[in-house]
Amino acid sequence: MKGSKGKILVVDDERSMREVLEIFLKGEGYDVTVADGGRSGIEAAKKDIFDLVITDLKMPRVGGVEVLRNVKSMHPDTVVVIITAFGSTESAIEAMKLGAYDYIQKPFKTDDIRLAVKNALEKRKLQKDVLILKEQLKFPHLENIIGKSQAMVEMFFLIPKVAGSDANVLISGESGSGKELVSKAIHNLSPRKDNAFIAINCAAIPENLLESELFGFMKGAFTGAVSNKQGLFELADDGTLFLDEIGEMSTALQAKLLRVIEDGTFRRLGGTTDIKVDVRIVTATNKDIKSVIEQGLFREDLYFRLNVLSVKVPSLRERRDDIPLLTGFFLKKHSGNKKQMSPEAMEALTDYPWKGNVRELENIVERVSLLSEGDIIEVSDLPEEIRMTSEAEPAELPAGGVNFEKLIEDIEKGYLIKALEKTNGVKTEAARLLNLSFRSFRHRLKKYGIEKKTITD
Repeated sequence: MKGSKGKILVVDDERSMREVLEIFLKGEGYDVTVADGGRSGIEAAKKDIFDLVITDLKMPRVGGVEVLRNVKSMHPDTVVVIITAFGSTESAIEAMKLGAYDYIQKPFKTDDIRLAVKNALEKRKLQKDVLILKEQLKFPHLENIIGKSQAMVEMFFLIPKVAGSDANVLISGESGSGKELVSKAIHNLSPRKDNAFIAINCAAIPENLLESELFGFMKGAFTGAVSNKQGLFELADDGTLFLDEIGEMSTALQAKLLRVIEDGTFRRLGGTTDIKVDVRIVTATNKDIKSVIEQGLFREDLYFRLNVLSVKVPSLRERRDDIPLLTGFFLKKHSGNKKQMSPEAMEALTDYPWKGNVRELENIVERVSLLSEGDIIEVSDLPEEIRMTSEAEPAELPAGGVNFEKLIEDIEKGYLIKALEKTNGVKTEAARLLNLSFRSFRHRLKKYGIEKKTITD
């Protein structure tokens, strides 16, 4: 939570001890909740997720060990510190075996509490960092945004300006064009760069699971909710939350997202407490959102809240000048500079329409770099769809027209000869290269009079 160093629950049946701890911990900058016994402490833990629970060991009816067990059952990542009277260290050590992080012995000094809380919350922060890292690893990033085309240069100038603001951003562009990479760059150049960047694809997760992922849940909220769980909004507090393919989000969930944007609060599934967060929201879509709004599938008021600033990521077709640069980068990445594209292969790549954009280009470069035998990747090494596109490109028609039948015959004859040369005259292999049956291949040879003594069956 913004302005708080952590959420702490203090459980103690002695009023004076509760008040001392509450005053001291609030003075240290923590968000503190107090409970007057084990039972009320467990109830408080049911309603919220705390970073740290400090509980007295010996309390009437429900003791500290029971508090520990319940807290760990509901939220295993919450750190628990036990307060114990002098001479009860054996009980405290037993509690640590059950999952307590540390114990503080009465009577204690404020420095003892300060150090114990600091160490416990550092452990909690490490746990959160691991969770955040796991989320980030779901969305691998390229090392850099690569491009020198005019479209990319314009975007490079725009990104730092957008990053400097704290306003929400909508990134538009086709699938595979690099929208998530742009969102990461916006975060890294923003004042929030030292805090979490959390990404989630709204199209990849069913609606009911998406809600629990975003907002978290309390134990028992639904079948399978065996413990409390923080949502991505909490993990992204003070940082950036990237919602990819926002156009796929259901209208019911859009309403909940709108509430978070408007007042910064939400409730976990099954929760009764409002949680306040400070999160910058960056969204992305490959859809025409205005068209989706007209269809009644996206809230216009949410669109205006998300589209305060906008970035358009150009498709690869709009930045063909970058294809050689990107290809070289991917070749280095996947072959260690051991392989290069021939000029003809690079031309074929540049002419291809790339409906899958940069992602498709990388996949193909990786594939051919692994499967091609030589150090130079030729047109023949490229996938069939790229070869066909390259070969089908028509030449300019001369003013006097062309003899179409002869042109086709010359092309066909040329490929027959090239196939035979490549296979040292072995007809069966040449036919396979041209995806022809042997009978059809032999018929064409006879048609054009292509017979050599060096050619064998």
